[in-house]
This record gives sequence, structure tokens and C-alpha cells, in this order.
Amino acid sequence: MRFPSHAEEQALHERVLKKNESLASEDVFRVFMDPIIKFLCTHRGKTKDEAHDAVCDVLLEYLENPERYQAHKSRLSTYLTRAAEMQARDMYRSQEARQRREREFGGVIELRARTPNESLEIIVEARLAVGRLEQAVQEKDRAALGLILQGERSTHALAKAMNLPPLPEKDLRRAVKRNRDRLMKLLGRFGKEDRDVQP
Repeated sequence: MRFPSHAEEQALHERVLKKNESLASEDVFRVFMDPIIKFLCTHRGKTKDEAHDAVCDVLLEYLENPERYQAHKSRLSTYLTRAAEMQARDMYRSQEARQRREREFGGVIELRARTPNESLEIIVEARLAVGRLEQAVQEKDRAALGLILQGERSTHALAKAMNLPPLPEKDLRRAVKRNRDRLMKLLGRFGKEDRDVQP
């Protein structure tokens, strides 16, 4: 359960870059899966399941885009381990945000129980507002806006919804923030216009 030597890593990376050798993918999982999981569990306090999910995502991403790894910057094992750490952190934050939303939603529902007539009016108003919002937002932005409204904060989840191309981590965060800010401004304008239209 040790990381391979630098020479072994480089040889395996060269095989992956060729993309015509089916055993290279299996070897990547065989060589890196257990050592990275062990590192995340031992040094970062992750459960085995959390570590396993993060490492699987990172290795699959690497196999799809091996050219993103730059050998002159770090060893392949270091690159994959750092990516797995970030993935595990993003997954944890997403899970925490989801649980927080569920708790808050449950509290709001308990506190604001309404009569059937009030509930029906709210449903109708919500449907009308959603219809107006769909007209105001371009189709390409709807998935990302949906995640933002649900409280999603994971850079990778938002980047995927925004259809951003593969970018270095720093550039990806910057692009997600720029798009998120743009969508929030659009949503703010929509809310103001919507209030102005109401009788």
C-alpha cells in the first residue's frame, strides 16, 4: 500500500497519455487507490467511504484528462492526492450544506404552517414566479442557478452545471465566482422587477 516510485509513476502516466492501452486505467486504480485512501483516512480524518468516493472521482477525471497533469510541477501521486483532498472537502461541504438546508427547511415548515387556501395561493404565485424566472434566465444558466438557489457551494459541482471547460483549480474557482456573481445580479434584478410588477 505504498506509492510507486517517481520512475514508475512517469511510466504509467506515459501509458495513460497514449489512451489506447486498456490495462493502463486498471493499473492507475490498482496503484493509486489504496495509498491515497489510506492517506486521506490517516492524515485528513476522512471515513473510508468518503475517501473512496473522492479518490474514484479524481482517478476517473485524471484518466479522462491526463494531459492536465504537469510533470514538471509535482509527482503524479502528489497531484492526485491533492486533488482527492479537494474533492473530499468539496463533497463534505456539499453534504453539510444539504443537511443544513434540510434542517432549516424543516424548521420553516413547522413554524409557518398555513391554511389550505393560503398554501394554494402560495403554490400558484410560486409557479408564476418560476415561469417568469425561466423566461428571464437563459437555458444554459438554469442548472447553475438551480444549484445556487439550493445553497450549493462546491466549485466542481457549479463548474459542471455551468459547462466550464477543464481549468487549473485557481482559474476554475475564479470562473465559477464570476458566473455565480453574474447570476446573482440577474436574480436580484429579476426580484426587483417582479416586485415592481406586483399590484
